[in-house]
Amino acid sequence: MTGHLRWLAPATFLALWSAGFAFVALGLPYSEPITFLALRYAIVIAVLTPAFLVLRPPLPKARRDWVDLIVVALLLQAAYFTLLYLALDLESSAGTVALIVSLQPILVALLAPRVAGERVTKIRWAGLALGLIGAGVVIASRSTLGGASAAGLACAAAAMVALTAGTLYERTHGSEHHPVSANAVQFAVALAVTLPAALILEGFPVEWTGDLAISLAYLVFANSLVSITLLLMMVRRGEASRVSSLFFLVPPLAALIAWAVLGESLPASGWLGMAVAAVGVGIATSSSARDSS
Repeated sequence: MTGHLRWLAPATFLALWSAGFAFVALGLPYSEPITFLALRYAIVIAVLTPAFLVLRPPLPKARRDWVDLIVVALLLQAAYFTLLYLALDLESSAGTVALIVSLQPILVALLAPRVAGERVTKIRWAGLALGLIGAGVVIASRSTLGGASAAGLACAAAAMVALTAGTLYERTHGSEHHPVSANAVQFAVALAVTLPAALILEGFPVEWTGDLAISLAYLVFANSLVSITLLLMMVRRGEASRVSSLFFLVPPLAALIAWAVLGESLPASGWLGMAVAAVGVGIATSSSARDSS
């Protein structure tokens, strides 16, 4: 990525992805977690189908391309989001889940040299450490680390592993596809997994409210269609460890959005942690971190 796109894509991704936590919290009380996710994916497919019929984008031709799209869909759309929603539903606070998922860049940096052949420099490690510290300070400042069940912690940890695996797989096997066809394939796979699970395990209960409609509208368009597309594009065109370091800014930015939109308090230490996380991500994503040894 060059020019303005180098900064516009990460900034857009961070804003949309971070705000998603507030919208999940808005809609989740009106449905069971897997049902909520299946409903989200069903609406995505309903939106993509007319676009696919009008644009008629090319589908993947090689069998390997189909396999790669399906694997990424299973890891990110099916596994990561299902486990994340389950963790939140199992009485784990958002702060606890966010802190566990914030470990993902560290896991990516540890595995990237072996899996993706990337060299993680000392400068980048310093940036990753600062990012983790800053994210932890923001979460701790909001006093949301309590109330975590063992099952919830296990789901959050598994979600972090699924996100890491999806990121590294996309980095090593992903290729360019038309966004409409790629999204259609991946969300169809995710729906094929979550819909039967929701019907069998939860009975697909839904309480239709205005808050649920607002939540789904945001998650469908901003998160499912725009954020995921940007994330996979950035992973394919940049180092996995550099892109993953952006996730350190998700808890601080989510806290900032909650403060601005929902009026949730953010103590002075939270603002400090946000600044530390931003500095860490800046270091981890800089050109000097990529070039130095």
